[in-house]
Amino acid sequence: MESKCTFFDFFSDLPDPRIQRCRKHDLLDILFLSVCAVLSGAEGWECIVGFGHAKLEWLRRFVPLEHGIPSDDTIARVISRLDSEAFNRSFLGWVQAVAPQPAGDVIAIDGKTIRRSFDSAREVHALHMVSAWSCANRLVLGQQRTSEKSNEITAIPALLYLLTLNGCIVTIDAMGCQKHIASHIRDKRGHYVLAFKKNQKHLYEDIQDAFEVGTLAQKAAYVEALDKGHGRIERRCCWVLDAKKAPEAILWPGAKSVVKIQCERHIGDKTTRETRYFISSLGREPEQILAAVRCHWEVENVLHWVLDVSFREDDSRIRREQAAENMGVLRKMARNICQKTPTKHSNKMKIRVCGWDDNFREKMIFGFAKS
Repeated sequence: MESKCTFFDFFSDLPDPRIQRCRKHDLLDILFLSVCAVLSGAEGWECIVGFGHAKLEWLRRFVPLEHGIPSDDTIARVISRLDSEAFNRSFLGWVQAVAPQPAGDVIAIDGKTIRRSFDSAREVHALHMVSAWSCANRLVLGQQRTSEKSNEITAIPALLYLLTLNGCIVTIDAMGCQKHIASHIRDKRGHYVLAFKKNQKHLYEDIQDAFEVGTLAQKAAYVEALDKGHGRIERRCCWVLDAKKAPEAILWPGAKSVVKIQCERHIGDKTTRETRYFISSLGREPEQILAAVRCHWEVENVLHWVLDVSFREDDSRIRREQAAENMGVLRKMARNICQKTPTKHSNKMKIRVCGWDDNFREKMIFGFAKS
């Protein structure tokens, strides 16, 4: 079966963290059991074991499980000690093999804190993860751990290093608006659209002034878009100037344009306005830049929101060694599989049906490789 080989080929080379004499259960058996269980709604070690006992006959169609289902302590110990970087690389290779990135794909980079993963007694902060989201394929590409949110500026380059950026557009919020990050993206032949706020004081003031000067603003390339739905009307206006109009901007690696986007939202009698500024390596292409900025919010609405609502990520108290990070990979694997399963069910319903129906679960897991 091609799909079975595709999945197992990418995860079979992971280094087993256990010494040889302690390996009663095969690592690949544990991983496959865990993926299937998380996809079926399991949120912790005991739930994974419970799923395994209930579906042992079905699981043995794909993995041997010669010694039956491992205990919850065994699963916790193995997942906690598994090399998180190697696991993430295998995950990324799997996704790229299944859904190659098209030219011009928008890759949205954003961070999320797993709120209940802290441990006050051991002075362990809640886990903060930076994720990469492919807007074209609507799939998670990978993740990188940070100890605190302020460390996103060091985690983002590590994540970008793993990704294929050639011809892609990388969008990052103000936390990642750094020259070395822009340089890294350009070195990998990608483009960037980076948001910035007053954390970049001189750049912010310089570009704000450029758009406020009448003669320059009149020369800006311009486009606007109007969205309606669910009682909301949103009008987005985008102005793009050559980066040479802002002296601070030309100091950035590969910068070609500076951008002003103004959003006006009408919900009932309430009207709100927001103005944001960006620096980009793209030329004066307001349609493309506005579309990329719009796509960026998918990482919040389509990824992070689903992880919390459908997989209850924020409620997870798993925190032992590398367990929280590796469980994050398992959830993102399940999220990708849900995304690529062509049914009319919501994500929550897909997870429930996956727990009930062996045929549906098999279709989801092995059908992902054929999507």
